[in-house]
Amino acid sequence: MSLVLETKNINKYFEKPVKFHVLKDISFDIKKGEFTSIMGKSGSGKSTLLYILSTMDTDYSGELYLNEELVTGQRHEELSRLRNKHIGFVFQFHYLLSEFSVLENVMLPAKKLAEKSDAEIIDDAMKKLKMLHIDHLAKQRASRISGGEKQRVAIARALINNPSILMGDEPTGNLDSFNSENVFHIFKQLKEEEGLSLLIVTHDEDFAKRTDRIIEMEDGRILGSQSNLSAPKKV
Repeated sequence: MSLVLETKNINKYFEKPVKFHVLKDISFDIKKGEFTSIMGKSGSGKSTLLYILSTMDTDYSGELYLNEELVTGQRHEELSRLRNKHIGFVFQFHYLLSEFSVLENVMLPAKKLAEKSDAEIIDDAMKKLKMLHIDHLAKQRASRISGGEKQRVAIARALINNPSILMGDEPTGNLDSFNSENVFHIFKQLKEEEGLSLLIVTHDEDFAKRTDRIIEMEDGRILGSQSNLSAPKKV
């Protein structure tokens, strides 16, 4: 099975106020169609790692591969293009533009990528909204919809360019249990029906236990990788 994401010996230091080794020799991979969660206490390095994996942080040593191509060392303009095209990102907070409509918010990454006409982008955006059962909200202002609906819009926006992998930083952390469950089922459906790879940082143990695999982090290291389909194993 092809690899969507792979890291080799990634190390990261914070220089201020004193030098601190925040990520230590991180090596693992994500296969196509795999739904993986990363767990660990606050300060274990989960979010720092995610920002490196999403190419938003380039200040590290080691190698990062996306779709089996080395992205470490690429120019910022190229990284921005790769990120927009191949990586969908869902945050704890939705970061929608409140004065824009739901449809306009979803269209934004595709307009930035500029590989399709406006008519094609509108059609794609409506398909994503329909898949998430919120196409009836397309013309509503983002400020006028509920928290659970906003997170669905954020997921649709993350999917608009048909990415290779969807990454999430506590995507259910700001939601009640009903909406958290909805988001989990959306992610599971994307894996099963669309073959999408997902990598989700979460504190929610119940969420993580239902993913294919849990990567556990502590003090900047990967302790191990536990498949939820078999016995624990080392990465």
